[in-house]
Amino acid sequence: MRHETIETGELSYSPCRYGNSRMLFRGPRKRLDLPYLAFIGGTETYGKFIEKPFPTLVEKAMRQTCVNFGCVNGGIDAFVNDPTIMDICAEADLTVVQVMGANYLSNRFYSVHPRRNDRFLRASTVLQAIYQEIDFSEFSFTRHMLGALHATSLERFDTVVIELRAAWLARMRNMLGQIGRRTILLWFSEDAMTDTHWADRPGQLQVDPLFITASMIDELRPLVKDVVVVNPTERALSQGSRGMFFPPSQTKAASEMLGVDCHVEAGAALIQSIRNQLYAI
Repeated sequence: MRHETIETGELSYSPCRYGNSRMLFRGPRKRLDLPYLAFIGGTETYGKFIEKPFPTLVEKAMRQTCVNFGCVNGGIDAFVNDPTIMDICAEADLTVVQVMGANYLSNRFYSVHPRRNDRFLRASTVLQAIYQEIDFSEFSFTRHMLGALHATSLERFDTVVIELRAAWLARMRNMLGQIGRRTILLWFSEDAMTDTHWADRPGQLQVDPLFITASMIDELRPLVKDVVVVNPTERALSQGSRGMFFPPSQTKAASEMLGVDCHVEAGAALIQSIRNQLYAI
C-alpha cells in the first residue's frame, strides 16, 4: 500500500518522529545512514494538502533521500531548540531552510508554543505596559494578537516589528550556526522579497513570510551557500487548489495556500541550486 493513501479527499501524511525529537513530521520515515538532504520549513515545506510537495519532487529528481522536517505553521523556534533535528541537519549533504515569518518566535514581547509556533502563549510585562488597553487573554494565535496591536496603534506597533526582526535575525544566525554553511535559504512565497515598509505593502499583516525584508536575507548570505527565491508565476497561481487533497471543511484554507504547480516551480529552482552546490567543479 502506498504511504500516501488518499481517502475522502485527504492525504495520509504518515506522521513520524526522528530520534529524541518530540515533533511529528511528514513520513514515511527516512533512513539517515545514507547520504541525504534535509528540509526545514513551515506549511509549504510540509506540503499540507499537497501529495508531492517540493522536497518529494527534489528527491525524485536528485535520486537522493530527502528528509522533510516541515512543520505546519512552524517557525524557527520549532527547530533551533531541537538538538535532534539540528544534529541531523548538520550531517546532511545540504539543508534547505525555508524562510519563515518573524511572528512565529518567542521574543522580548511575547512567547509562542515551543512546537506549534503560531500559538500565542503570553505577553511579557513590557508588551503589557506598551499596550495597557489590550486584554491579552483573548488571544490564542499570534496573527490575531498582532492584528489587534496593529489596529490599536501603528506607532507602537512599529516598536513590536523592530523587536520581532531583531529576534528573527538572532535566532536564524543561531540555527544556521548549528547547521553549518551547507545550507540553502528558500524564499517561497507569492510576496516579493523587498525592503518596502510592511505598512506600504498591499497585504500588510497577510504578507508571508511576515516582516522579513530583503536586507535581512542579505545579512544571512555569508552564512549559507545560496539563496533561492521562488515567487510562483501567474500561471501556477491561477491553478488555485486544483490537484490538492482536502476535506470540504478546509476549502477556504486550501485556497489560500500555494498549490501543486507552485511546488513544481519551487522544486525546479531548488534542484538547479542543489546541483550547483553539490556537483560544481
